Amino acid sequence: MHKLIPTFTLSSLLLASTGFGAEPEKYDLVIYGGSSAAVAAAVQAKKMGRSVVVIEPSDRIGGLTTGGLGQTDIGNKHVIGGISRDFYRAVRTWYLKPESWKWEKKPEGGAFRGTGQSQTAAEEDTLWTFEPSTALAIYHDWVKKHDIKIIYGERLNRKGEAKSKDNGTGYWTAAPGTVAEGVVKDGNRITEIVMESGKRFSGKFFMDATYEGDLMASGGVAYTVGREGFDVYQETLNGVQTLKARHHQLADGVDPYVKPGDPSSGLLPWVDTTGPQKEGASDHRMQAFCFRMCLTDVKENQIPFHKPEGYDEQWYELLFRHFEKGGGEGRFPWINSLMPNRKTDTNNRDGFSTDFIGQNYEWPEGTYDKRKEIRAKHLLYQQGVMWSLANHPRVPERVRAEVSKWGMTKDEFTDGNGWQGQIYVREGRRMISDLVMLQQHCQQERPVEDSVGMGAYTMDSHHVRRHIDEKGQVKNEGDVQVGGFPPYPISYRSIVPREQECSNLVVPIALSSSHMAFGSIRMEPVFMILGQSGATAVSHAIEAGTTLQKVDYAKLRERLLADGQVLNYTAPPKDRTKLKDIKELKGTIVDDGAASRNGGWSASTLLIGVGEGFQHDHAAGDGKAVAKFTAKLPKAGTYDVQVAYVANNNRADNVPVTIAAKGGDKQATLNQKKAPAIDGSFTSVGRFEFDSEGSVTITNKDTNGHVVIDAVRWMPVD
Repeated sequence: MHKLIPTFTLSSLLLASTGFGAEPEKYDLVIYGGSSAAVAAAVQAKKMGRSVVVIEPSDRIGGLTTGGLGQTDIGNKHVIGGISRDFYRAVRTWYLKPESWKWEKKPEGGAFRGTGQSQTAAEEDTLWTFEPSTALAIYHDWVKKHDIKIIYGERLNRKGEAKSKDNGTGYWTAAPGTVAEGVVKDGNRITEIVMESGKRFSGKFFMDATYEGDLMASGGVAYTVGREGFDVYQETLNGVQTLKARHHQLADGVDPYVKPGDPSSGLLPWVDTTGPQKEGASDHRMQAFCFRMCLTDVKENQIPFHKPEGYDEQWYELLFRHFEKGGGEGRFPWINSLMPNRKTDTNNRDGFSTDFIGQNYEWPEGTYDKRKEIRAKHLLYQQGVMWSLANHPRVPERVRAEVSKWGMTKDEFTDGNGWQGQIYVREGRRMISDLVMLQQHCQQERPVEDSVGMGAYTMDSHHVRRHIDEKGQVKNEGDVQVGGFPPYPISYRSIVPREQECSNLVVPIALSSSHMAFGSIRMEPVFMILGQSGATAVSHAIEAGTTLQKVDYAKLRERLLADGQVLNYTAPPKDRTKLKDIKELKGTIVDDGAASRNGGWSASTLLIGVGEGFQHDHAAGDGKAVAKFTAKLPKAGTYDVQVAYVANNNRADNVPVTIAAKGGDKQATLNQKKAPAIDGSFTSVGRFEFDSEGSVTITNKDTNGHVVIDAVRWMPVD
């Protein structure tokens, strides 16, 4: 399906650039890296009458957007504007065509699954889930429509580029000034970039649209890799994170040694015993990479998971021990998000999954050969994970049965037998500029006055390593998931270097950001937004005959708004009509806000339920989330104990409930998938005798989905 030939063949495109030693053709904007940011930037440049070329080292444009990441992480879709939003409009238009549906029937009424919400023509003009081939087709249509020159198969000559160093505290940075062989500068301006082949591209301005920040680093711009500790920017969520690493965690009791209990037998693969153990310390480690697999359960379009050549069972011993210690009980070790045509975007979940934790540290600054080696190792690992989950006898039967229903997709990534070339680079180098986006900017504790786009996603870091904790067991470290803040502006100063380092380079992906803030910014729609804004700034700089740092921001802002970009956002008043007022309900009610809570409860953004809404546990299932509801009762007697929750298919159906009643504790189990039967909000867990006080405790111990707490009610029984 969607078998596509690039709009421009490699040979014809290479003719568009000049040969070895010849005078290079000059462009207004030279973009290195063919990511989604590059495509959006090129479209904007052409719309503004500028000449532009995009140089993509591989044979496929679009980066992760065409590389399997079809379940768009958006946070708040209202802040996605401009060309970025045009892309998601184009996705919806694509799937309104009956011929776009080959492997399933087109949904009735224009509603599409996999989006987490109903999306109909009357409600929404965009669609946020799509097949990789659909994204590629849309980008190819844009390239053709705007006559964008794409050069495939050319890599920047990075010999002699800077390397980061530890400043003595674990904080790794590269000082400015070291310029690679493939970058020609005149003072603080890049004049040409040179490929490994000798091909040269000259420009007035340049854009680094790579995930790794290759051109930025080769151009002598300061950058960092890894995590900044608390001492760097006073970010409470950054640096080493063992205490907050509750999600996607290995089960208790997983032994780190080849022979359990015997250190002399050696460590199992992927256990890291080096580096800082201090909470909040800086280090060079990167959040884990994986491949965002496109799977299908349509047998005619399916490639079964195979046991890869080089499979080493010991690589997966931690997975087997995790299951044997009760890990993943009731859950599957993946997020299998449905796309159109019975396909998926499949991502990491649980303590041992598709993330190859700790094996990507050399990627950002690695040579091309080193990255090829790392990618190959990741591919072997992930193919082995999928075969093991589907076939290995030490994997629970229920997991094997489910995983075996799926396989790689024949009509996606056909050159790789269903596996994409693009690895999920969650983070690379990050520029250090005049303004570094921080946790404090995301949480709006610090203002941004020069917005060129907005971020809205949770501050999210995947795990970065596996270590041995104080109990001698293996645990994952580095996962942080903190949201609850409104959309925030991203500074123009964060996408351009310090002027003395480079005055004509814009960096929309490897921008100036801390590890923690980048965990929120790093979304494909945002990269397209920043690519468009960066190209607009380039056009203004050309028109004014100035540097990017001296662009008139007021004029830039005016043009960005005219082009549909969203630079600031005030949420409309929240609809509280779906909340039930406790004062209008009968019985003795304790709301979740009045409960004694421990662990990882988070308030839902949905204003629905009893009182002020409800809270959930992020489907952790680790027993750490505990809520105790205590009520002073009007008199001793028998009461019907009712628990309020908001039902959904992603809820747990085995929620433990403990009722402290007269005569001792009583146990009950609650199915939160099932709609509450009483007043649309409450479900009874039984009738019990109480004295003057009663309590109900809800936990997420060994639960198999999201656990919700909303309210508990005691109704007297006559």
